[in-house]
Amino acid sequence: MSIQRISIDPITRLEGHGKIEIFLNEEGDVGEAYFQVPELRGFERFCERRKAEDLPQITTRICGVCPVAHHLASTKALDAAFNVEPPPAAKKLRELMYSAYYIYDHILHFYFLGSPDFVVGPDAPPAERNILGVIKKVGLDIAKEVIKHRAYGQKITAMIGGKATHPVCGLPGGISKVLTEKEREEIEGMVRSSLEFAKFSLKLFDDVVLKNKDYVNLILSDPYTLKTYYMGTVDENNKVNFYDGKIRVVDPEGREFAKFAPSEYLDVIGEHVEPWTYAKLPYLKKVGWKGLKAGSESGIYRVGPLGRLNAAEGIATPLAQQEYKRMYETLGGKPVHSTLAFHWARLIELLYATERALELVTDDEITSKDVRNMPGAPGEGVGIVEAARGTLIHHCVLDEEALVKRVNLIVATTNNHPAICMSIRDAAKGLIHGGNVNDGLLNRVEMAFRAYDPCFACATHFAVGQMPLEVNVYNHNQELLKTLRR
Repeated sequence: MSIQRISIDPITRLEGHGKIEIFLNEEGDVGEAYFQVPELRGFERFCERRKAEDLPQITTRICGVCPVAHHLASTKALDAAFNVEPPPAAKKLRELMYSAYYIYDHILHFYFLGSPDFVVGPDAPPAERNILGVIKKVGLDIAKEVIKHRAYGQKITAMIGGKATHPVCGLPGGISKVLTEKEREEIEGMVRSSLEFAKFSLKLFDDVVLKNKDYVNLILSDPYTLKTYYMGTVDENNKVNFYDGKIRVVDPEGREFAKFAPSEYLDVIGEHVEPWTYAKLPYLKKVGWKGLKAGSESGIYRVGPLGRLNAAEGIATPLAQQEYKRMYETLGGKPVHSTLAFHWARLIELLYATERALELVTDDEITSKDVRNMPGAPGEGVGIVEAARGTLIHHCVLDEEALVKRVNLIVATTNNHPAICMSIRDAAKGLIHGGNVNDGLLNRVEMAFRAYDPCFACATHFAVGQMPLEVNVYNHNQELLKTLRR
């Protein structure tokens, strides 16, 4: 049997573009599987020589799904660059808007992108494995609730941030608009409804996935298990926090490996580059880049919902904490290395976001008119938030006229890029044998990346002046014959 090449191009149900190349050996087993990001965008370069205050607006255009994360990461970077601390009310308003972003973003991924694999089934025909198939299974009434609560999250973002998709409220030292009591009351109503919907979503996951023995076995199976380090932002009690805190890293056994402030990220994280992808591959500097390998000897780490829960020691709100404990009890203890558990962790975070939003919107200080402190002299700053997909780092250097000299972005999906490559490879090798390949199996390979909710529009942000091009020519034995570069 000759070597076969299987291409999944484009991969589906994600933000951005990517492809998977699977090579079968003569026995029909997977010899190797590669994940490639073929798109390129240049936002780091776009930001140079622009006014510092433009950064939070420019960077929101990186992505239409997680613009709030980029907006506030840039805003926090400017806080640091201008050496100014926002008033308490401004920080609370920012975090309230951020919680609303989590509400609409996590609902989007679970119902539109992730749940078709479980609600409709991983082996269902492709034409049914989508949001319409989910609606057919769960009914129109639930579909209306999905749409309504996604809209609530976006409406809250618009009320605080000025726009539902690309907010404009963030300023160095604070926020541009106060919240009226009438607006606060309206937001409280939407948040309370979203809290009930988060509870419902977890019950749906319980009924459809956790009560299905085959699905639980799939979650815990070897093809979807990857032992890595984990990273996430925590508060002073090592509890999960999306907006502010220190960044904590635990090893594959769950022991604390590092804990650092945003300004210290370059001491912890390195970025490796490969010629076959436009997305960089971050790693832990103290461990080093050892290639696409799992375990404590490799510097690869994971971020996002499962990364945050593994890196933390709990959740600061009561209902989400109960679900947090139940997840680890059900899946065999902490940390959980099952890639498909990202879906469960995401719904636990949805519940936390609604609980935290309710705390904030009922805080007496949330309608304070003291929402900005004036910035100081321009310098250098780092802003870190937990995007829905994981730890997001914005680093800017300003000149004496407050123009941008240099920007570095490490986006959540970039942090997960090495692990995504490994997860796809391991799923392909674990699922495809003897040349037996069908659409259902290929979808199960895609499920390995889909759990991360990747955004490759965000991840491929580095420009070098022109579109780089490298063509590798191989013979039938996969031996490199020639490399052509532009």
